[in-house]
Parts: sequence; C-alpha cells; structure tokens
Amino acid sequence: MANEALQAALGERYDALSTSLFDRVVTFVLSAFDSLGSYRDADADEFLDRVLPVVLSAQQTMGQITDAYLSALLADMLGGTAAPAGVRLPEALRGVEPAEVYHRPFVTAYTALSQGKALGEAVGEARTRLLSITETDMQLARTHAAQQSMQRGGARFFRRELRSAKNCALCVIASTQRYRVENLMPIHPGCHCKPVPIPGDKDPGHIIDESLLREAHDAVAKGVGQSDAGGRAPDYREVIITRQHGEYGPLLAVARHEFTGPDDVPSP
Repeated sequence: MANEALQAALGERYDALSTSLFDRVVTFVLSAFDSLGSYRDADADEFLDRVLPVVLSAQQTMGQITDAYLSALLADMLGGTAAPAGVRLPEALRGVEPAEVYHRPFVTAYTALSQGKALGEAVGEARTRLLSITETDMQLARTHAAQQSMQRGGARFFRRELRSAKNCALCVIASTQRYRVENLMPIHPGCHCKPVPIPGDKDPGHIIDESLLREAHDAVAKGVGQSDAGGRAPDYREVIITRQHGEYGPLLAVARHEFTGPDDVPSP
C-alpha cells in the first residue's frame, strides 16, 4: 500500500531541488548576458562559450534528480526497491544544436535594432527571449527524463501536478486529465508542472479531477459571460489543446493560436 507521507516528502524534496536548480541556472545565464560589454558577434561567441557548458550540465542534473524522484515514487506505489538507472538526455533536446538556440536572443536584439528600436529596448527583448529559452530547456529536460523513468518503472499513465498557488489556466485544466506515459507531458514556455505517475494498469479515464475542471470552467465562464458547468460551454477541451511544436514536442496551446510546426521548419 502506498505511503502517502513518504510520497509527500519525496515530492517536497524534489520540488525544492528542482526549483533551486531552475533558479540558479536562470540567474547564471541572465547575469552572463547582462555582463556583456556589447552584443556584437564576438560577445555572442563569448556568451555561448561561457554559458552552454553550465546549461547542458544543469539539464543532465535535472534528468538525474527527476529519475531519482520518480524511481522512489514508483517503488512506493508498485512495491519494490527504488533503483534509478539513469536517463539519457541528448544535448539537442529540441532537435536543434544548443549553440543555435542560445544565439537566438542576439538575433532578437539585432532584429529590434534594425527596426529602429533603442538599444535598451532591443536588449530587453533579447533578455526576455533568453529567459524563455532557458526555462523551457530545463522543463524539457524534466519531461524527457520523466518519460524514460516512468516507462522503465512500469507506469502506464501519469498526471501533471501544479507547482504553486498561482497557475495559468492552461496548466490548471490540463492537470485534470490523465496522460499516457508513451507521450511526453505537454508544456508551454514558463511551465513548471511536474509529471506524476498514476498507480495501477487500469485507465482512470480522460478526466481525473472533475471538480477542479468544473471550478476552472466556472472561473473562466464568469469572464466570458457563460455558465454551463454541466455542458461545459464553451468546451475547454476544444479551446485548450495540445499541438505538436517543431522543437518543444507536445505544446499546450489555445486553439486559435498559430505557430511553426515540424512541417514548417525548412530542411538544412
């Protein structure tokens, strides 16, 4: 029988470790960017030389602590001994070389300058993009590691667990659903949710938290002037969807939003 106190303690420890890792990596990357004398090509090369080894090492660390957490959780859920065997995370989690990805903030700055924007504004836009890139890559390391660990541990289904008192509507509604382990957890830029295995082999059904879904429905319905919790009008399963992003993989999105998909990325 699962030990709820142990699972809670494991979750708290993992949350503390992963949050600390997120924060330290983001602080380091942004500080390195802010300390550049200028933002020309030579500065970009210096930035990449300094930052990439740290970022890639942090992603591997995220994989290791995620594997250790889920191995212990599954051992408690299913019986047995926690035995993390390690996970294999490619450097190019997006399918794109990290050097190209972390050069993109500089392209953002150059583009903004070409549009006549002031240097401060251009650098600010670049910094915002760099923050999104760094956070997203750490989350991708988490989701890729979680998939490997849960598959190896024998889990068939998982849910996404919210990480704080303030969560976006995308994550709240997605947290009411179950996912299959063979599918990566959908994310979005800035997402910090964590995958948690669901014990047992029986499919619990698509909706696993009807009450939270109803609460989310009611909260959004107040803003759009509709209230039909029983019929779910509007149907958020159609409004908030999963799309396949060319680099992130499964991406939580609003149905009307458009973005580049795998078929839109030109071949090298």
